[in-house]
Amino acid sequence: MPEHAAEVTAATIARLAGVGRAAVSNWRRRHADFPQPVGGTETSPSFALPEVEQWLRTQGKLAEVPLRERLWQQLSAHPAGAVTALVHVGCALLAVRDRPAKWRKLAALSDARLAEGLPGLLGEVLGERFGEADPARAVHSRPVNAPDAAELAPSLPLLRGVAELAAEAGAREAFEFLLGRHLDANPRQYTLTPQGPAGLMAALAGAAGSVLDPACGTGTLLCALPDAVALHGQDADPDLAALTGLRLALAGAAAIRTAAADSLRADAFGSLTADAVLCHPPFNERAWGHEELAYDPRWEYGLPARAESELAWVQHALARLREGGTAVLLMPPAAASRRSGRRIRADLLRRGALRAVVALPAGAAPPYGIPLHLWVLRRPDGATRPAPELLLVDTAGIEGVAVDGGRDRLPWPALQSAVLDAWTPFDRDGTTVEQPGVSRSVPVIELLDDDVDLAPARHLPPPAAEGGTAALDGVREHLGATLLRAAELTPPPPAPAQGARWSPTTVGELARAGALVLRAGGAGSGPDGPAVLTEHDVLAGTAPSGTLPEGPAEEPVLTRPGDVVVPVLGGGTVARVVDEASAGAALGRNLQLLRPEPAALDPWFLAGFLRGTANNRQASSYATTASRLDVRRLHLPRLPLAEQQRYGERFRALAEFEDALRLAGRLGEQLVQGLHDGLTDGSVGPE
Repeated sequence: MPEHAAEVTAATIARLAGVGRAAVSNWRRRHADFPQPVGGTETSPSFALPEVEQWLRTQGKLAEVPLRERLWQQLSAHPAGAVTALVHVGCALLAVRDRPAKWRKLAALSDARLAEGLPGLLGEVLGERFGEADPARAVHSRPVNAPDAAELAPSLPLLRGVAELAAEAGAREAFEFLLGRHLDANPRQYTLTPQGPAGLMAALAGAAGSVLDPACGTGTLLCALPDAVALHGQDADPDLAALTGLRLALAGAAAIRTAAADSLRADAFGSLTADAVLCHPPFNERAWGHEELAYDPRWEYGLPARAESELAWVQHALARLREGGTAVLLMPPAAASRRSGRRIRADLLRRGALRAVVALPAGAAPPYGIPLHLWVLRRPDGATRPAPELLLVDTAGIEGVAVDGGRDRLPWPALQSAVLDAWTPFDRDGTTVEQPGVSRSVPVIELLDDDVDLAPARHLPPPAAEGGTAALDGVREHLGATLLRAAELTPPPPAPAQGARWSPTTVGELARAGALVLRAGGAGSGPDGPAVLTEHDVLAGTAPSGTLPEGPAEEPVLTRPGDVVVPVLGGGTVARVVDEASAGAALGRNLQLLRPEPAALDPWFLAGFLRGTANNRQASSYATTASRLDVRRLHLPRLPLAEQQRYGERFRALAEFEDALRLAGRLGEQLVQGLHDGLTDGSVGPE
């Protein structure tokens, strides 16, 4: 076994072979030549990846693993950790792109010679991109230094493979793919800013020569301003500062400076006067330095309370702007109304530093359960009179935006357009056209009361009941027709039958026999791709409504008529047959697609039996508080196609009845809420 071979667990082996973990346990017991553990614990051993792959290949159990997947397995199982491996990958990709001839010359050597020569090449490339490191001033040093030969040795197989992927897809795309997979696999370790709000924040900031993100994380906000001349990022986590620097360098940024330190306590850019500051600061931090920073000159608008760390970040952003520069911060909604911050909010208003507050819908960014705010600020120049009004925007009132959100369901192009339609004229001449329930420019004097509450929803006039009484009459008539349709579709009394004793099979066996194809959803190229059938759409029976998660360009899984789509999280008993109206949509995350061979399987028969409660319980496993469905373990009976079609027709009729009930429920809720709104705003009389 190679000295630095990657190690994998039984769960990873199961994924490599496309089986369950129980099968791996059986192989260990039954096959004396199965690789021996090389690490881990007695209950959770780890195995050398090369030995496992060789054994699976010899046994004919290893499917051809695409290069991307192989690289991800190597990175996730890296002995020094995935983040260290990502840093090595980013350095190597810079060398592959910027010094291709030198890389090819080194890559032709043995591993030992490559490990000896690579640090020098990486040091050359990193020095060109980030400047020379200064050990005496660590906070201002470049974000990553060239690893030495010993550090690189475990990464060499990964780096050779990454260079191959870069030749196919490009250096930046290769890095974004591996970084994206790591972030998706470890969602609780990082506070990420999705592409939707990042793009909106960049658009609100406008064109800028120099940009700062003082809590840069993985660099998403800085990547949203590709035309900026100079990008500055700082993060308390050295790993994130390194990944941000590498990400920006691979994106082609001209001038990059990133630093690893807490921006509030150890500001690396104290002399910077940026054109724009974008920031998604940490929320609700009490240990942000309230006592030690009490006399800091940045608190121009007042010393933030211990519970108001976000207002410390607001003032830090203003302190790093040039006069007239713009800052956009993603803020928790409580920062707009907590009493402890009212004096600072009041001073920001009086001096014209706070220009707009935009309420985003829930699901826009983590934490996804609450509707976050964007604060748009501008550093006063001392000569211009403070603005007399504040722009307030509530995006929950924009047509097509669901109040309950969902990161795969928000229409970001429409949302961004509506916000900019309100902001652009307000930024130009201080006024905007009022839209009830959506936007309004509010005189500052109206906001300077005892609370200084800046929550947009509290200051916007309510929208009129949509469509008035005529629209409500239409909803009522539609509801009546739907209820009649549901009554017609009500299933007849169930006929008793003796329990059938079928010969069972599983989805996994059918897939191996070629009777159906299994595909997992979630990959794709972001919001410009096709409409996405999301987990919510399947559960609610609605049309495709989402967008693919941002990341490297991959071919999405597109649905076809007759496909069966099953959610894999939550332990529900739901399966949806794709019709002509939903065909062509991309498959969203946490969904499994089953594509039956028409000559072997009826799709409605398949979907119906997959929905059995006992069937789902047998195929579900539990991790902490969530259950996950192993679709391959779902059972269904072996029946001739004609008999399948008899069952399929009954399952199709049940699906039509279920759709009618869903529609009636939605129409009933719409009618009730519309009458409540009409009665309370005066557009509907009590008669």
